[in-house]
Amino acid sequence: MENRTPPFLVATENARAGENRFLSSCQGDEGDARFFFFFFFFLFKYCSIVLKFFPMSRLYFLFSLFRYLFALQIKRDLAEERLTCSDNTAALLISHLLQSEIGDFDESEDREHLKTNQYLPNQERIQGKILEFHRKHVGQTPAESDFQVLEIARKLEMYGIRFHLASDREGTKINLAVSHMGVLVFQGNTKINTFNWSKVRKLSFKRKRFLIKLHPEVCGPYQDTLEFLLGSRDECKNFWKICVEYHTFFRLFDQPKPKAKAVFFTRGSSFRYSGRTQKQLVDYIKDSGMRKTPYERCSVFLQQGRTYARFELVLSNKYSICILISIDYCIFFQRYPTDKAYFIAKEILATERTYLKDLEVITVWFRSAVIKENAMPEGLMTLLFSNIDPIYEFHRGFLKEIEQRLSLWEGKTNAHMKGDYQRIGDVMLRNMCTLKEFTSYLQKHDEVLTELEKATKRLKKLEMVYKEFELQKVCYLPLNTFLLKPIQRLMHYKLILGRLCKHYTAEHRDFADCRNALKEVTEMTSQLQHSLIRLENFQKLTELQHDLIGIDNLTAPGREFIREGCLYKLTKKGLQQRMFFLFSDMLLYTSKGVTGTNQFKIHGHLPLHGMLVEESENEWAVPHCFTIYSAQKTIVVAASTRLEMGKWMEDLNMAIEMAKKSTEKSDIFLKPLLNSPPPGSSDEVSLEQESEDDIHSSRSSLDRQSHHRANTTMHVCWYRNTSVSMTDHSVAVENQLSGYLLRKFKNSNGWQKLWVVFTNFCLFFYKTHQDDYPLASLPLLGYAVSSPVEADGIQKDYVFKLQFKSHVYFFRAESKYTFERWMEVIKRATSSPARSSLLLPKDKKDSHSD
Repeated sequence: MENRTPPFLVATENARAGENRFLSSCQGDEGDARFFFFFFFFLFKYCSIVLKFFPMSRLYFLFSLFRYLFALQIKRDLAEERLTCSDNTAALLISHLLQSEIGDFDESEDREHLKTNQYLPNQERIQGKILEFHRKHVGQTPAESDFQVLEIARKLEMYGIRFHLASDREGTKINLAVSHMGVLVFQGNTKINTFNWSKVRKLSFKRKRFLIKLHPEVCGPYQDTLEFLLGSRDECKNFWKICVEYHTFFRLFDQPKPKAKAVFFTRGSSFRYSGRTQKQLVDYIKDSGMRKTPYERCSVFLQQGRTYARFELVLSNKYSICILISIDYCIFFQRYPTDKAYFIAKEILATERTYLKDLEVITVWFRSAVIKENAMPEGLMTLLFSNIDPIYEFHRGFLKEIEQRLSLWEGKTNAHMKGDYQRIGDVMLRNMCTLKEFTSYLQKHDEVLTELEKATKRLKKLEMVYKEFELQKVCYLPLNTFLLKPIQRLMHYKLILGRLCKHYTAEHRDFADCRNALKEVTEMTSQLQHSLIRLENFQKLTELQHDLIGIDNLTAPGREFIREGCLYKLTKKGLQQRMFFLFSDMLLYTSKGVTGTNQFKIHGHLPLHGMLVEESENEWAVPHCFTIYSAQKTIVVAASTRLEMGKWMEDLNMAIEMAKKSTEKSDIFLKPLLNSPPPGSSDEVSLEQESEDDIHSSRSSLDRQSHHRANTTMHVCWYRNTSVSMTDHSVAVENQLSGYLLRKFKNSNGWQKLWVVFTNFCLFFYKTHQDDYPLASLPLLGYAVSSPVEADGIQKDYVFKLQFKSHVYFFRAESKYTFERWMEVIKRATSSPARSSLLLPKDKKDSHSD
């Protein structure tokens, strides 16, 4: 794409707009450098606009409008044979253009369209390849097709290259071109030389001779000036101007100042590049940020025998401009539906994409790791993957079906004219009935988790592979958490279908299918509910087993996890931070020493049998303080807030009552529990001495594992001075969400589009939903979610605010429904109830779970 772009016809809706500048950027990478694409809109009096494009290699477009404009340019280049590529590449490009314009593959319609639209001279010879490629793009949206066109084109060596016919001193015919790197010399289509900007000392022209003066260290003492002959003076001057613009934009820090006007006469050209340089653009974007301008890609229309595509860009609340582009080929686009059912269906799609990526952590990445090291016994391999592979394959097909239905619902393909596709109940019913056949696989997950844990303890090689895999970016949660995803996903289907049934009236055409699908999934969840509670408890116990030093048998039968969190224990040195873990039979307390690992060292355990808990703020003059009396010892602890103290005291008292009713005393579990002597009163020491003890007593543990994940719930509780119960974990499982959001920091002006996954009390940020691992994460324990206030200066709709002390983030959703869903799930998952359902009697626990 040359900087001389086909003219755009522009009209403005508001004649008072005057002159406006519209600046946008687009980002890609080549090495470590960042190249920005920009164009200026100069909206002159009433209705004239001039656009200038600066193409760069390996451009990665962020804004769909720019992707679409460049896709149109590539389409024109193909038709005019200005983009050199193989037949296979040309067929692939045309297939994506077809998908963007007419939708999903239909052979008769494709042939008819290709007959009336010429994408490439003599395209009949590759028509078979075009149809073959187009068949593979089912469900792909126009925006995705544009992206694929640019992804293919940017990898072509000749993409963006415009030849200027010339000859060298010997009269040999050559082609000159210019890029962000410098001046390029071609013989035919083969590049024979590159003169980088760093090597060029001066560019000039004299009549029709183009001169390049090189630095002495490049050419040596001989021939420091290269001469090329172009067709005419105008051609030579035009090529020189292009070189000046490219050199100034990419190489200079600041825009060159214009020369002072001569009094009598001038010598040489007065041409100078006008506009920001790349460096200035980078600084501008860092300082002020960029916002993506919404636009609508409308259906094309005919006017005076020519075809136009119209865009509406909203510049502010008062002004908008309408751009009409004269094109030869059509792209159809409609507004997204606004029905709440559409956004619920879109939530199913978004969360299904995340769920499939979670399954791939086991089926693809973990499988690859154990096969590479030959670390897993064949029997366990068969048990693990024979249960999860069929589920994974089913959901791959299910996801494709949802994507196709949403594509039809949005009207992005031609198929919406063939029937009524604005519904999701029929797809859900069909697949929920099929999913019932996999119930037997899901019931074996208990056995899979148990056998995997046993093998990890028994086989050191598998233990090492397991721990090393958990440190990889792709394993963003504890590994065994991913094994629970298939059963948890059924709970999500149940909740989503419930919302659909609640939204529809009984007369709606989709209501019956949604209701029947809900019945099917409810039947499955009722069979697996008890299994899920047991598995989630076992998963949490095994996670703590890995994270705690000095414990061997935490996963003893009958033990249930209740609460974990940070409390301050009163010692001779004053209040010392401790991490407490409450189980159905005991209370553990630990500290985090300077041992080169993120694990916690156990310092004491107290059996619940015979324990007593009393509030003691007045006795010790310590805020939020309470005393724990046990048969072994008495300890005084303080919580960070009164609410935290209430949660701990309520859960402790309930656990003590349940322990009294138990026929087995906690001492049965505690005898083989710790692999170090009971600390007795040794906890009354300084933190420095405890850290020293950590180093010696856990030497063998550290030898086995020198690193550990620091994003688990216990670490977040440690740093945020809070606690989490098993009930909170269960609520968090129900409140998982995925989708695209715009993120803004407190002190920035720009919004960044990210794929966001909310799970395990944490937001995980991805560039796109196709990424295998997150770029960053934000644990939300301790954060408050609310709407922005006037002082925040956010003049946007559907924005919610996350704040923890001075840390503030803003997130913008695409619709009212999406905004409300994000607010709902984050509030429910981060504002926990105090009471633990795991301590309720069995009959009440079942009703509570339902």
